Amino acid sequence: MHEAPKPFAGEYDYVIAGAGSAGCVVANRLSSDPSKRVLLLEAGGTDNWIWYHVPVGYLFAIGNPRSDWMYETTPQPGLNGRTLAYPRGKVIGGSSAINAMINMRGQAEDYDAWRDSGLPGWGWEDVLPVFRDIEDHFLGESEAHGVGGEWRVEAPRVKWQILDAVRDAALELGIPKTSDFNTGNNEGSGYFHVNQKDGRRWSAARGFLKPARGRSNLRLETGALIESVTVTHGRASGLIFRQGGQRYRVEARGEIILCAGAIGSPQILQRSGIGPAAVLARSGIAPILDLPGVGANLQDHLQLRAIYKVSGAKTLNQIYYALFGKVNMGLDYALRRRGPMTMAPSQLGIFARSDERQSRANVQFHVQPLSLDKFGEPLHRFPAITVAVCNLRPTSRGSVRVASGDPGAAPVIDPNYLDTDEDRQIAADAIRMTRRLMQQPALARFSPEEYVPGGSSPGKDLSHVAGDIGTTIFHPVGTAKMGRGDDPMAVVDARLRVRGLDGLRVIDASVMPQITSGNTNTPTVMIAAKGAAMI
Repeated sequence: MHEAPKPFAGEYDYVIAGAGSAGCVVANRLSSDPSKRVLLLEAGGTDNWIWYHVPVGYLFAIGNPRSDWMYETTPQPGLNGRTLAYPRGKVIGGSSAINAMINMRGQAEDYDAWRDSGLPGWGWEDVLPVFRDIEDHFLGESEAHGVGGEWRVEAPRVKWQILDAVRDAALELGIPKTSDFNTGNNEGSGYFHVNQKDGRRWSAARGFLKPARGRSNLRLETGALIESVTVTHGRASGLIFRQGGQRYRVEARGEIILCAGAIGSPQILQRSGIGPAAVLARSGIAPILDLPGVGANLQDHLQLRAIYKVSGAKTLNQIYYALFGKVNMGLDYALRRRGPMTMAPSQLGIFARSDERQSRANVQFHVQPLSLDKFGEPLHRFPAITVAVCNLRPTSRGSVRVASGDPGAAPVIDPNYLDTDEDRQIAADAIRMTRRLMQQPALARFSPEEYVPGGSSPGKDLSHVAGDIGTTIFHPVGTAKMGRGDDPMAVVDARLRVRGLDGLRVIDASVMPQITSGNTNTPTVMIAAKGAAMI
């Protein structure tokens, strides 16, 4: 038995669990009212490490226990039994401190589908003003973009001839060029806009939390691992957390807001007895509210990483291993804040339709002027590029569940990739499309040669090949989905309030009913700003 938690000093109107992408925004917005006292609890640490700020630092942060929770999936039948590393940021700013920095909203139809499923206020015309309000966009103010917000967006600061050629090849396939993916229609090829400022990563902590840190009514505690929500007379009244070897209990006069992400928030709910009763009972947790959707509906973008050897083109592989390559990269960054050290993991994006039946773009390519076997391993010693493609709207659904009531125990993460016939068909079509792209005349002078998956035999099922090369692109969402009152799997309503319990909201990527058609970080920031305004 645990000894009773100690009261945590101070009185608070709002207690926020998680200082990730969403929590930093919610803390900023709620503490802007000086009459409200806000406590922000983060299980990770502060971002006082150079690789949280130099853009290429993702290579050192992902897979590092200092900055990554080091989760793993269960063995995936759709990936031919493989287990994947499942990175999540372990620091203020959360995954925005270690991610690809790609600023992507998705498609207007994504949000209209949310609205049309019975979620008023979540259509494209509803969320566009929120996207504009949070932005400080290098393109300036327009109908699509805003300036003066906390979420800085800039153009990439490095160019690659080989990526220009891939873009020309996409045009030869009938995919138009675009200068802006974020107008509501992202079909086309172009260079990703990034969350950076002057060549440095712009995380949610840097944009939203740090400007608010000087407020006397905002308190941040790091190393605070949330154990559970406390419930009194049908109302969420506080949180129990662990910090420095002690257990604490903190009360909230107003609301408890879970912002721990699509992996963290369902764990907190389940440890609190809120979730599918059978799952909780198997984990030794007494159910207090049977909500079957908690931890269900997990969606993620599975990327199929093809690698092509090239000749006659500069890639990061050669630069990195050249005699003065690293020195020159370092000098370019130190003196000009330019060059490869400013690179997001992917520079060129292509949004396209995998077949003629698709009404809008349903696959996304991330093209990189480099190659490696996986994050954490060295770059290859031959010139190559990576052409990764993902299904934007997978129909497979997975789950997140706790193994026990111990907050230090790793969650059971089962993305259930390639579970449906539709997902397997789109994966096979995406591999064929990648091969057609690389065979276009615009790339002939670089003699692209497929290295991965590597000329599989004609009789081999391409969905099986997809299972061999597929890996997460780090976009888990949906595990505490928004839904109507008659949806048995809905966890929160359209105002992000947990069903059946007063005083508790979830505001993060877990509330997405369906995944957005692109990178999910900026939609999460939007959800946080909109959710905070609701409070």
